[in-house]
Amino acid sequence: MRKPLAEIYNGFAQTYEQNRGLFDMKDLLERFYDDLEVEKGILLDLGCGAGEPFGRFFVDRNWRVTGVDFSDRMLEMAARYVPEMKTVCADMRDVDFAPGSFDAITAIYSLFHVPKADHPALFEKMRRWLNPTGKVLFTYATKEYTGSDEFDGYKEFMGEQLYYSHTTPEALYEDVRNAGFTISSSDYRDIGGETFLWVTADG
Repeated sequence: MRKPLAEIYNGFAQTYEQNRGLFDMKDLLERFYDDLEVEKGILLDLGCGAGEPFGRFFVDRNWRVTGVDFSDRMLEMAARYVPEMKTVCADMRDVDFAPGSFDAITAIYSLFHVPKADHPALFEKMRRWLNPTGKVLFTYATKEYTGSDEFDGYKEFMGEQLYYSHTTPEALYEDVRNAGFTISSSDYRDIGGETFLWVTADG
């Protein structure tokens, strides 16, 4: 029987310290931040983990940040690393916020752990939560990572079998546009030896 994903990430929290510097996203963070319409706003970070680097980056620039994660152990770490961040312990599919609550939404290394069948509804919720001039940034798994055009199964990561799910980039872009977004960039990035698709979209 496979471990629940939240339980696996609770276990990852124990080794987080030794791995926290493996993924350098500074240039992506700065580019996303520089393209935002507001200097001080409100960020929603879906799958926020320990609050680094995105929550910490935005808090340091006087933004208010809400982080959502299903791992209570990761959120315990977030309380230490980014105590200013408001956190919600929940599956990102189960939370809800008032329309136009956020100036930016990020989902970094998290969306591909949600079944692909649930992605369209999640994009629609994100569009509703975002203010009209806001932007979203998320990472998406593709065949460059899983080896398949579409995938719904398990891959090894740090000694554990993690669930991943994705459709093709073309189907992804259609889901994003159908939710009311305009895609402004999509780039494959190799960070820490892993290649994922990074997508930015305007509300």
